Amino acid sequence: MPRRDVDKLQEEIEELFADLWQVPRFSGLRHGFRPNVDSFHTDDPHALTVVIELPGVDPASVRLVAGERVLVVAGERKRPSAPGRVYQQMEIEYGPFQRQVRLAEDVDPEHAHARFEHGVLTVELPVVEKAPPAGRYRITVERLD
Repeated sequence: MPRRDVDKLQEEIEELFADLWQVPRFSGLRHGFRPNVDSFHTDDPHALTVVIELPGVDPASVRLVAGERVLVVAGERKRPSAPGRVYQQMEIEYGPFQRQVRLAEDVDPEHAHARFEHGVLTVELPVVEKAPPAGRYRITVERLD
């Protein structure tokens, strides 16, 4: 089995186990939400791109850290407060979130670029031949809207 297929299978199994420990929405005990993530590779430029849906999240609350083939996206979507509000239905998830996205290749986090536009965070990470020194690198998010 090719390495790419093994990595994809491992990622799917980890996602499955993460989902198994989630409390069902209808129980009323679940806090936070799990943003959807896409990631893909491009040849021109040679980069990995990670796209995260973050509707209703203040870009100032988003933290991005890259290191050792992992991108961590964390922040919080706060429930709007309004005195006297009585809910009849509550389906929108609020609260803190954190996603760890495994990166299939070594990247240069110091030259990464992140932009937040219309509730979508896009992170472009240049692919490198040699891994950077071990450590964690914070990525600044540019707000476009």
